[in-house]
Amino acid sequence: MTNVDHMRVEEIAEAIPDGTLLGVPADYSGVPMAVTRELIARGARDLRLYCLPLTTMQGDMLIGAGCVKDVEAAAVTMGEYGLAPCFSRAFQSGTITMQDSTCPALHTQLQAVQKGVPFMPLRGLIGSDIEAHRPDWRTIDNPFSNTADPVVLLPARPLDVTVFHAPYADANGNVFIGRQRELATLTHASKAVYVTVEKIVDGDLFETEATAAGAIPAFYFTGIAEAPNGAWPMGLTDQYDPDGEALRTYVRMAATEAGFADYLSDQGILARPAA
Repeated sequence: MTNVDHMRVEEIAEAIPDGTLLGVPADYSGVPMAVTRELIARGARDLRLYCLPLTTMQGDMLIGAGCVKDVEAAAVTMGEYGLAPCFSRAFQSGTITMQDSTCPALHTQLQAVQKGVPFMPLRGLIGSDIEAHRPDWRTIDNPFSNTADPVVLLPARPLDVTVFHAPYADANGNVFIGRQRELATLTHASKAVYVTVEKIVDGDLFETEATAAGAIPAFYFTGIAEAPNGAWPMGLTDQYDPDGEALRTYVRMAATEAGFADYLSDQGILARPAA
């Protein structure tokens, strides 16, 4: 018997309130592009993106569509395809705010949530420009040292919602993520977690060691939707590669606001009338 609600992709987008602190996976880690398109279609607003540790097309599209208020990330980029054009415009115009961070810092803040503690220490930030511009971080002396030994304390960042795309789930709602363990970190640090999958399979992922080691139990998930090719044009590990031509087309069209609007229209991503 299933332990999680089975939903449609558009229902997941509707369930993410405006103003949500939203966990965002990296480009190599199950990007939920099907849900992203539905968030734009429903006219989501004031989303706060917490990226683990970066975002590419997902974040850039949401920013370009006016869905985003602020971003916390190590990077917003299209990687080998160039700069993230919508992010660049929004940041330069001041329509979004950006909290620069590092990969270890972003992981550490969510690990604090996992452990149920208000903060965690991290080295490697002291003296950096990033530390100097993060008043929410605190530097203290190591209380267990007899000599000067500064360490940075990072606050826990409980997320409102995380959404990601995965290869498959079983009929009970257990989800297979394989090697992408950062998806487990996002899941454990979120109040609600929605996942889209390529398919739902028979059996139970926790019946064998081979699949149990790469699975997250159903009780962590709020809802699951089947969405074949749900990461396209991003890739999905061991399932399909990124669509390079589609990504190049996006970067070229999104270089201007008018071009981005044309891209959305070409993809059939049109804002739905308010209910």
